[in-house]
Amino acid sequence: MIRIGAMVSGGGTNLQAVLDAIDAGKIDGQVVTVVSSKEGAYAIERAAKHNIPSVVISKKDYPNGGFEKALIDHFKSMNVDLIILAGYMTILGEEFIKAFENKIMNIHPALIPSFCGDGFYGLRVHEKALEYGVKVSGATIHFVNEKADAGAIILQGTVDVANDETPESLQKKIMENVEWKLLPKAVSLFCEDRISIKDGKAYVDLKD
Repeated sequence: MIRIGAMVSGGGTNLQAVLDAIDAGKIDGQVVTVVSSKEGAYAIERAAKHNIPSVVISKKDYPNGGFEKALIDHFKSMNVDLIILAGYMTILGEEFIKAFENKIMNIHPALIPSFCGDGFYGLRVHEKALEYGVKVSGATIHFVNEKADAGAIILQGTVDVANDETPESLQKKIMENVEWKLLPKAVSLFCEDRISIKDGKAYVDLKD
């Protein structure tokens, strides 16, 4: 059984999608810890409803350094095999990323390499996509490396962009039709050892 750690900052809808998939028997793994970047995140309540222990590890509590080490120590103490960033809004440093190389999975609400990198998060991603006039958008599941949104792409999914689309409606459409489906699928593939990395690219075995 693959042991999964989740990192959250807000409502945790992507975390919920993974928990629902586990409950439905679609993921051969178990979320064993949830780490929030701040107090009061609703994702902590979601964890509690599933009897999953949670902890707040906030960067602001480490003004003199040690934040990365605190995260590393926590996840290693929980013996996690995979870490998922489920709406986590704090930038992670090289020390943490190297400690869990190709074991940190993130979801970005656009089709990488478009509308990604430094400064592209939340509604800003969708605002820029609409400003550009894209006809399709979507989400990307990727491994995390030292550069923002530059790790190996695991899965991508798309939605059509309507003529009257707003950033808010596009965000909702992508979450419901892509993010909540794709993240559980990627986690399942990892748990079944169906993702391999070669020359910085992820190769996925999608055979049933």
